[in-house]
Amino acid sequence: MKKLIFMGVMGLFLLGSCNSKSGHDHEGHDHGTEESHDHDHEGHDHESEGHEGHNHGTETAAAGHSDEIILAPEKAKAAGVESEIIQLKAFRQVITTSGQVQAAQGDESVVVANVAGVVSFRHPVTDGMSVSKGASILNISAENMPDGDPVKRARIAYETAKKEYERAAKLVESQIISQKDFNTIKESYENAQLAYGAISKNQTKTGVSVTAPLGGYIKNCLVQEGDYVSVGQPLVSITQNRRLFLRADVSEKYYGYLHSIQSANFKTPYDNKVYELGELKGRLLSYGKASGGTSFYVPVTFEFDNRGDVIPGSYVEVYLLSSEMPDVLALPVTALTEEQGLYFVYLQLDEEGYKKQEVTLGASNGKEVQILTGLKAGDRVVTKGAYQVKLASASNAIPAHSHEH
Repeated sequence: MKKLIFMGVMGLFLLGSCNSKSGHDHEGHDHGTEESHDHDHEGHDHESEGHEGHNHGTETAAAGHSDEIILAPEKAKAAGVESEIIQLKAFRQVITTSGQVQAAQGDESVVVANVAGVVSFRHPVTDGMSVSKGASILNISAENMPDGDPVKRARIAYETAKKEYERAAKLVESQIISQKDFNTIKESYENAQLAYGAISKNQTKTGVSVTAPLGGYIKNCLVQEGDYVSVGQPLVSITQNRRLFLRADVSEKYYGYLHSIQSANFKTPYDNKVYELGELKGRLLSYGKASGGTSFYVPVTFEFDNRGDVIPGSYVEVYLLSSEMPDVLALPVTALTEEQGLYFVYLQLDEEGYKKQEVTLGASNGKEVQILTGLKAGDRVVTKGAYQVKLASASNAIPAHSHEH
């Protein structure tokens, strides 16, 4: 029995030793295999890393031109894109405000009724219509009025006064009436003569004709067909539009600068055009010494020739120009683009390369604007067609930049 137990224990020992050796051999084999496999895999990864490093370099090179916009020269020319090198120059200090264009004194006239009656038009009278001096504008008739035709009444009064005067002239010679009474009769006669002469010269079959006192344009027609008017009532206003006033309303905080104002530019809302008073023979007339009782603004008034289509009475944006500021970077307003309150320009890098650049704006004179930050002297900036370059940047159809600088 003991012998059987011993034999069994020995068998188990030998079996365990065999398994241990087999496991060691397997681990050695696996270790070698795994090391070889891992080494090959790491080598493969190292090559892959080398490939990734190559891609990273390519991406870095591409990123160097990621903000560059490509616009072929022929397309830029067709789109009207122009650029120029900006330099420091003198720039006028500018005060931006609002104002109104007004007719100059003596350049506008209001036609009033010289008799009472009903208005009738011989031809349509509209605002802006051209009229010549002495031309008939409308008629006033009182033929069917209770008081009768004023021209006929004036004629009757004149003829009666004339007969009375002629009779008195004979009586005074005979000293039948006194010289004082004669002078009174003579005065009545002369007044009747003046009254009749004033309205009889424009008498027509349809009433008294109202004529234009000067040549120009109808600014406002203040009556309509069939309206009853009294003596002295305004009928039509006529303007020549040759000489105009520009009245700018300036905030009180700029009062200290008003003495240095020399000229002005203004922009009209109906054509968005900027007019320069220097080109319109404009001159400063005066500036207010105090603000109005109901306003916090000080008036500044200019006079200029109306060589364009400036409308009297229109409200405009005014740029008051005072003393010059030296060494200023300034760009035309056409060079600017706006995005969410920020302003940008486009730099031309080479023949077909452009770059978007944010800038900070300063004063503006309507045509040019001062650049505070974002640019330096010598930069080539797109001054016309900036929005065409912007569209090119927004379009993702442009191929990647490949030429070298």
